[in-house]
Amino acid sequence: METKTAVVALAALAQESRLSVFRLLVEAGSAGMAAGKIAESLGMAPSSLSFHLKELTHAGMATARQEGRFIIYEANFAKAAELVAFLSENCCGGQSCDLSCNACVSAPGVAMPVVDKAFNVLILCTGNSARSILAEALINRLGQGRLQAYSAGSQPTGKVNPFAIDKLRAIGYPTDGLRSKSWDEFAAPGAPQMDCVITVCDNAAGEACPLWPGQPATAHWGFADPAAVQGSDEDKRRAFDVAFERIRERVLRFVHLPLGALDAAALQRAIRDMGQSGAAQ
Repeated sequence: METKTAVVALAALAQESRLSVFRLLVEAGSAGMAAGKIAESLGMAPSSLSFHLKELTHAGMATARQEGRFIIYEANFAKAAELVAFLSENCCGGQSCDLSCNACVSAPGVAMPVVDKAFNVLILCTGNSARSILAEALINRLGQGRLQAYSAGSQPTGKVNPFAIDKLRAIGYPTDGLRSKSWDEFAAPGAPQMDCVITVCDNAAGEACPLWPGQPATAHWGFADPAAVQGSDEDKRRAFDVAFERIRERVLRFVHLPLGALDAAALQRAIRDMGQSGAAQ
């Protein structure tokens, strides 16, 4: 998120009535609320509510959709998660956080959304040796048990890139169990059922994937491949540092989504919007 975008979003929320409207929409979840119901719940005049809803939608903090004769307003959870991530992304002086730091996972005073069960996420890449491995480790770390990430590849190399392992070990992330494997493992009987499947390389996004049980939400988050960088070991380490930080920015937004409040359509929109917002390359 750019600074100007964050300022607009914060300005939209920095007013008591608008903040009340936004919090009510958050409580309503993906079902949203009609303007009349919002006005009734908050005891607000329709003319005032119309102005506040216009400000929230202009700032991207709320969306509107037509349902019959009514316009239904819904909190933009993806934008809210992006704003929280923007506010907390430099919690450790811009450096990757170690295991003792919780500020990078939840902004001060902001509780992590609660889900009834672990939310399963499958990260796909072609070789499953670098980007998908980093994303798997980040989601499992930052998700604090709310999310369970796995990774796989369409044409796995069979070996995790050593620079990916070095990067994770250098910041204290666990690397046990990380391995390069085929995505066929997760389409087989007895495999964990995924709630969300995300591709992180353009090649994997363009390939015909297996049929995943349960019709999980899908999205593409493209990132430049650090394993493709040529040069010295220092050049390669720098490429993995950059890839890690860009993936981390996206994951921070993802883990702040109120997963328990989103239906399948809203989840699909949220994760695909994250793939579209900001330059991943």
